[in-house]
Amino acid sequence: MHLYLHIPFCRQACHYCDFHFSTNISNKRAVVEAIASEIILRKDYLPKADIETIYFGGGTPSMLEEAELHLLLNTINKHFSIAGNAEISLEANPDDLEKEKLRQFYNAGINRLSIGIQSFHEPHLQFLNRVHSAYEGEHCVRTAQEIGINNISIDLIYAIPAPDHSILMQDMQKAFALDIAHISAYCLTIEPQTAFGSWLKKNKIKPIDEEYAAQQFEILVKTLADNGYEQYEISNFAREAQYSLHNSSYWKQRPYLGVGPSAHSYNGTSREYNVSNNARYVEAIQKQIIPATLETLSPADQTNEYLLTGLRTKWGVNKEKLEMLSGRSFFPAHQVDLERLKEKNWIREDPENWYLTNMGKLFADRISSDLFID
Repeated sequence: MHLYLHIPFCRQACHYCDFHFSTNISNKRAVVEAIASEIILRKDYLPKADIETIYFGGGTPSMLEEAELHLLLNTINKHFSIAGNAEISLEANPDDLEKEKLRQFYNAGINRLSIGIQSFHEPHLQFLNRVHSAYEGEHCVRTAQEIGINNISIDLIYAIPAPDHSILMQDMQKAFALDIAHISAYCLTIEPQTAFGSWLKKNKIKPIDEEYAAQQFEILVKTLADNGYEQYEISNFAREAQYSLHNSSYWKQRPYLGVGPSAHSYNGTSREYNVSNNARYVEAIQKQIIPATLETLSPADQTNEYLLTGLRTKWGVNKEKLEMLSGRSFFPAHQVDLERLKEKNWIREDPENWYLTNMGKLFADRISSDLFID
């Protein structure tokens, strides 16, 4: 079983980000206390089994004070059974990761960091409106390793406008030099409700060049493979199978509980979405009300979600599970589509599973949607 905590605060808004967060931290303590209360209210949501992963996401969870982090972890430990080898991850920004803060995380039991580096190139960080500098990005990784946190993932963003691919190559070489075990690489996207989205409408920036983005993706995949990284999910690469166990649980459709404003929960047959408003969230939890919207998943919903997530991974999608979820309707509806995708060399099969080919990974969302059922 898996637990996600959404910490909805950031020091400033990155130009590309449309996740739920606030830069006003005046009610941070109240939100943290409400999250702790929701953990108690929701303690029976998951089946009675050990929690295998805990993930502090956001927002910027590294903004938590030591007492706030301990409040949440103590509440979890009191109301759930935690596996002895549980992966406990925390998303962090480099500007938060001074040695003392890292030591606090390590002592609290955080054993995996996901650090939002995005780039080691100063002009790119400024373009994205990141708080940290290129130096801080490198320094925080080395400091975490000195403290004893060796399970480190970094985020990189590609397709940032540039004259050529040299900056992307430099970013990867820097990651290799730091001996990073896990890299999450995301294509820059322009979402409507962001600064970039506003600038695009006003013609202050150009749309993302799709051909350039595809070239960067292909360079990224090849370079990482050449340096010992396995692409186990389209955007995620790991050395020596050091996968993100928490994120893998999403892709494998394992049940999880999400607490905090905007957090999602999933139990196999339904999904719940907490309100994306800090004040309304706190007010509801103080009244012992969980401010969530319930969505019951139809067989088609479950099948389509499995396709969307499973095809992105090295494990692919299981033929028998597709048939079970869809009520035996999937293959009769899509046999012709599957043959067409095979002829294009976008998917491949073995006796049990379907997988995307390297070429197919360029069209993952399109392939999944083509295979959706009604």
